[in-house]
Amino acid sequence: MTVLAVDAGNSKTDVAVVAADGTIVGAARGGGFQPPRVGVEAAVDVLAEAVGRAFAQAGVTSAAHVSACLANADLPVEERELEAALRARGWAPSVDVRNDTFAVLRAGLLEDSEPRGVAVVCGAGVNCVGMLPDGRTARFPAIGKISGDWGGGGGLAEEALWFAARAEDGRGEPTALMRTLPAHFGLTSMYALIEALHLGHVPAARRHECTPVLFATAADGDPVARALVDRMADEVVAMSTVALRRLDLLAEEVPVLLGGSVLAARHAQLESRIVELLAARAPKAVVRVVAERPVLGAVLLGLDTVGASPDVFARVRGHYSP
Repeated sequence: MTVLAVDAGNSKTDVAVVAADGTIVGAARGGGFQPPRVGVEAAVDVLAEAVGRAFAQAGVTSAAHVSACLANADLPVEERELEAALRARGWAPSVDVRNDTFAVLRAGLLEDSEPRGVAVVCGAGVNCVGMLPDGRTARFPAIGKISGDWGGGGGLAEEALWFAARAEDGRGEPTALMRTLPAHFGLTSMYALIEALHLGHVPAARRHECTPVLFATAADGDPVARALVDRMADEVVAMSTVALRRLDLLAEEVPVLLGGSVLAARHAQLESRIVELLAARAPKAVVRVVAERPVLGAVLLGLDTVGASPDVFARVRGHYSP
């Protein structure tokens, strides 16, 4: 039962072809997966290019099952639309599409025989999912403020700029962010940074650079920056405890996995507050930062579906071990 595994994020796509014995016989990396910006078919074309190279390396033209964990598959209706688009490509008769947060969750779960747990991903945005061995899941829409989300790297950058601008012009409380943010871009004031961002002299894509500046400013003791970091921790804990409650796992020893660029950076204040709050609200939860590549999660989800044997799981994990 050959499995085609796809982990597609906003900036890159990883593809793996897995033979029945767990050997990775083909792999490729492609561009980002952004159906909201380019449309479903054009986005799947990006996947197709990487899939074609992985199939060629494996010496096959199709697989038995596709396990695809895709960014921007935030709602079940979007998953169904993307599943139909992948099925139409003829890569396999069986196709399973999930949000890419499930890849992080499954990659971080060390128990293959009975995978259960919750994962929070904090990268450009923030999302949380949970799963049980019987197939039940917990999830959120995670499409921005309209679905109640707060934070992520992009959200933290916007908040930092907001507080810094108001501190400089007197509308808000003082914060060192009004100096550290413009200094990062070689500028002397928030007014200069606002102007540069507005006129495009500093590209909008560079706004994410404000997030590590925020964490550095918090580490230096700035109260406003520290409050933003604390709020991010509160959001991570709120999402994970709700997911645990929905799956009746609050009283069980279960992993709570942290992934995405913001959480993987292991900022001391952020991580320690998450651990502290979870210890109070879900005392048996075991917090772990996911170091495994998300594509491993897509592979493992595929192996779950085809009912692979324990030695197959072990061989795949060995391939992706550091």
